[in-house]
Amino acid sequence: MTSGFFYGTLMHPKILKRVLNNDASHLSICPAILTGYTRHKIKIADYPAILPYERSRKLFERELTPEDKSVRGTLVNGLTNRDVALLDIFEGNAPKFTYFVAQRFWEQEYIRSGVFVHPLSPFTPVPADAETSDAIEGNLIPADLPPLPSANELAHTIPAQTYVWCQDDDDLDKELWSFEEFVRNNAWKWIDEGKKDEEHYGEVDRVQERLRGEIIPDRI
Repeated sequence: MTSGFFYGTLMHPKILKRVLNNDASHLSICPAILTGYTRHKIKIADYPAILPYERSRKLFERELTPEDKSVRGTLVNGLTNRDVALLDIFEGNAPKFTYFVAQRFWEQEYIRSGVFVHPLSPFTPVPADAETSDAIEGNLIPADLPPLPSANELAHTIPAQTYVWCQDDDDLDKELWSFEEFVRNNAWKWIDEGKKDEEHYGEVDRVQERLRGEIIPDRI
């Protein structure tokens, strides 16, 4: 089992379940924070990218606040090898899984990396039904975020896997990405009826079809 830190579209439970092609009832989740990274808008994209602040600081004309140098997201525990394989496809990290991926359909954007994340509350089981899932979403990412705790107030870190931008930094905006803005303006494209036309699901669907009945090798 693996823990994953999600900071963009996959923070939305419906999108996570869509990519994993299951109800995610084997997972537990909590809000969390990754310090020392910045989260950016990608030009001409709904989803964001993160960079270590040592790399992204050149994009800014000022020293960022501790809050801006931190990324709030969700920490998900219990991901299986199969889950991670499908997440790699969705996030453009599939070259690590050439064992079962015959062809790439878009350029690699992210590399899966190990990070240490601070949980902000106890883990909660991911609900299988959509109604309960909608109810807990606001608790995971509240509209009015509390101030960033000081370093000595943060919980001990938990090791997790996350996806870090590996393309040209010029493809990123200086403006920091907002999950609340994504839910308000763009989430409809990725869930419910809108997901039928979301191209980023296409390769995941093709791989899921190839993987029916197959065993994912232990490569994470």
